[in-house]
Amino acid sequence: MMNSCGVILSGGKSSRMGENKSLLPLNDKPVIEHIANELTLISDKVIVVTNEPSVYTFLDLPLVADRYFDKGPLAGLETALYHHQADVYFVTACDMPFINRRVYSYLQEHLNDYDAVIPIYENQLQPLAGIYRRSVLPVIQRHLDNDNRKVLSIVDDIRVNYIHEFGTIPAYVRTKHFFNMNNPAQYEQAKLSWKRNLC
Repeated sequence: MMNSCGVILSGGKSSRMGENKSLLPLNDKPVIEHIANELTLISDKVIVVTNEPSVYTFLDLPLVADRYFDKGPLAGLETALYHHQADVYFVTACDMPFINRRVYSYLQEHLNDYDAVIPIYENQLQPLAGIYRRSVLPVIQRHLDNDNRKVLSIVDDIRVNYIHEFGTIPAYVRTKHFFNMNNPAQYEQAKLSWKRNLC
């Protein structure tokens, strides 16, 4: 049985939203709480990577700050893998309010001997919605030491299983799982979607 860790990357500046998008209310709960609750259903533990830990104490989850400062989400992934030992890490950004455990479980079923499983949705690689083994940690550190900050910069140096078919998972579940809430219009879309009870 694999030991698993859910990782919420909450280090972005939310510049397009104009305020901390992870704290915006959705059905009377902050977005990040919805994410944490879903990850809790499939993970042995859930952690939040943030450089503002005081903001997230209400979650009652482990909070860790970037070890490589101001180097983006790849640094956040490095921090999670460094501080918390697990066999597999379910990774998500803090602006994906409708993540679904079924998608992560499906990705895990396809991990096999790979270092990572990265989904492809609508022809776009989704590395911040993938799963990773701890074996990728030294590769990430090497890239960060060389100031290669893009998450996708590591894929040529690890064994990746790219998934673009999702079995019997309904299309609406996939659509919502990969939904990013980056600006006010998308936040309004998320609220409307919740009201329609489609999530």
